[in-house]
Amino acid sequence: MQRLRVESEAMTLYAVTDSAWTGGQTLMEQVKDALDGGITFLQLREKDLEYDAFLQEAIEMAKLSRKYGVPFVINDEVEIALKCGADGVHVGQEDMACRNARDILGPDKIIGVSVHNVKEALKAQADGADYLGLGAVKATPTKTDARVVEFEEIKKVCDAVNIPVVAIGGIKKDNMMELKGSHVDGIAVVSAIFGAENIRKETEELRKKAEELRIR
Repeated sequence: MQRLRVESEAMTLYAVTDSAWTGGQTLMEQVKDALDGGITFLQLREKDLEYDAFLQEAIEMAKLSRKYGVPFVINDEVEIALKCGADGVHVGQEDMACRNARDILGPDKIIGVSVHNVKEALKAQADGADYLGLGAVKATPTKTDARVVEFEEIKKVCDAVNIPVVAIGGIKKDNMMELKGSHVDGIAVVSAIFGAENIRKETEELRKKAEELRIR
């Protein structure tokens, strides 16, 4: 059985950043509100930021997440993850292979992999993934080309692997409980947190519901 680098409880409420939602607050202020509200895992995702600015942002966010004791990973960018002292990286099916990421990051870092079905899930687990991001479980404006994974497939994936699975894609407070019985270890959200008017309050409410969802 592979070494456990991340507990399933860390998947309860997994926040993925999106600078598109910054307005009256900076991204760092939004993330602090989300941490105060009770997120259990944090992923920094930047698709368009220039390298040096991305690295500086990642260094600051790594320090902040450490202060709260919340695992912190970088989306896709393994080099940034290494340089900023993140806990690991999250890669998609079209990004760097899990095995290659492990070779670069070493044995102690967390690696998450995006999957859409049982075949991809089993391969990611065999390649050394520490957790899986499964989706999109609902239609989502964040990824307009994402195929929706049906409830039965979600359950099959969760039952096929022995590493934590977090559901992602279009999840909000009012549809989260539709995943009850799927055996997911938690939910990952973007706009449900960072698009909220009161991020801390919304995060607190999402956390309560996510904990209910985890009860089997």
